Amino acid sequence: MGLKIGITGGIGSGKSYIAQVFKALGVPFYDADKEAKELMNTNPAIIHALISEFGKAVYDIEGRLNRGYLASHVFRDKEKLNKLNAIVHPIVIKHGEDWTLSQNFPYSLKEAALLFESGSYKKLDYTILVTAPIAVRITRVMQRDAIAKEEVMDRINAQLPDEEKQKLADFTIINDGSIPLLPQILPLHSQFLEGRKV
Repeated sequence: MGLKIGITGGIGSGKSYIAQVFKALGVPFYDADKEAKELMNTNPAIIHALISEFGKAVYDIEGRLNRGYLASHVFRDKEKLNKLNAIVHPIVIKHGEDWTLSQNFPYSLKEAALLFESGSYKKLDYTILVTAPIAVRITRVMQRDAIAKEEVMDRINAQLPDEEKQKLADFTIINDGSIPLLPQILPLHSQFLEGRKV
């Protein structure tokens, strides 16, 4: 098992895009947010806990998670968001750890929106923070999700500010649409391939 690297960034920072570049370089890649969505539809412990916390309407008649219903409950209510995270995070973190143990490469990459908030960064060797100006992030999310600016701001405000994440991150990649990305990514890739800790 090689180095365990985490990559994170606020909504609209483009962390998924950066993670895809690492993946294109052959790096094993675990998308915690994607896996969480899958586990919320398949893991009996999560399903039971979500129904008990948010009511039966949290799943549709086909048994799929009603994401809109859940989002309307948690993004403006910190307490409900914390309850959601307490249900989902421990199971996703354990799932990710099991995945990491099965990898056979000098390093593996775990992408998670709430890497710092969930505390899962503590089990990693290094963390990369992807940043972008707020205005750029708002525009990206409005275009991607076809939602209003207020909704984007609710989601941004529900996350830890970049200034706080910066204190915890080992490396930062600026993804503002003008600074080239490869000169920021390739030196990290080379360093991690050598499996060396700085």
